[in-house]
Amino acid sequence: MHRAVLVAVGGNSLIRSGQRGTISEQFENARMTASNIAEIAALGYRIVITHGNGPQVGSQLLRSEAASMQTYSQPLDVCVAATQGEIGYILLNSLQSELRARKVQTPVSVVLTRVAVRKSDAAFGSPSKPIGPFYHKETAEQKHRELGWDIVEDAARGYRRVVPSPMPVEIMEIDVIRKCVADNIIVIATGGGGIPVVFENGDVKGVEAVIDKDRSSALLASELGMGRMMISTDVEFVYINYKKQDQKAIPEMSVKDAEKFLTEGEFPTGSMRPKIEAAVDFLKRGGDEVIITDPSHLLGGLRGYCGTHIRREAARRV
Repeated sequence: MHRAVLVAVGGNSLIRSGQRGTISEQFENARMTASNIAEIAALGYRIVITHGNGPQVGSQLLRSEAASMQTYSQPLDVCVAATQGEIGYILLNSLQSELRARKVQTPVSVVLTRVAVRKSDAAFGSPSKPIGPFYHKETAEQKHRELGWDIVEDAARGYRRVVPSPMPVEIMEIDVIRKCVADNIIVIATGGGGIPVVFENGDVKGVEAVIDKDRSSALLASELGMGRMMISTDVEFVYINYKKQDQKAIPEMSVKDAEKFLTEGEFPTGSMRPKIEAAVDFLKRGGDEVIITDPSHLLGGLRGYCGTHIRREAARRV
């Protein structure tokens, strides 16, 4: 697909380290991401935006559990649907404002998106997807004892609750999304990895899980025939030996390099690892390039002078 790009916005890009995650903070952070995306739109690119929801869906689930004695509770798939609406609204408003400021007339729409997974996926027996806020070790251990939460340390930033994260199999609203792209509508879709559903006796039913948004984004970009995918996260580059004295930024990487790092256990499971795995999957499906960077460097990444660029064959050794 000529001059088209999928931009995957991390849930942590909207809630920065040290922030409470208030709606005003998320709107402020979204404007930086939206500003860069609007610049990309001004260059004539057709754009699909996906987004994570790790912090937001955890908060939604906490609200549901805390208020369960006073109002109806929400299963995890409904929490994902709710955050699709919440974050979609924040991104929609922010992006439309930035487009208007540049006199770009491209319309923007949000598509509520279900993503099918397999009931037999082993992830249902092995929770791995971090959601919600970060906790100190003592608080996390208390949550585990009292509430039965599965807890892991997440990228040396603290401890978080984890839930099942099955592999995406099918984007249920793919035809609607494809039509939006064909009509040059910027579409926000597959939020939070998509609402997780399974096929059961001819029906589509929600399941308790949070699909990794980068894996769903890779599947979506491939099915749309896009050549380029961008993953917005909280660091400008992918690093090896991250947060160690000898950490090193990797500006360029081949699929072979990426697979080597994955085999060596270089990237944390709940953080950078799924992004690299999604990049490899997208490139092996026929994609040309994956760019991983932070929100303020999206435009620079697209122009080639910021972020980590992953291709089937890297231009130079890492």
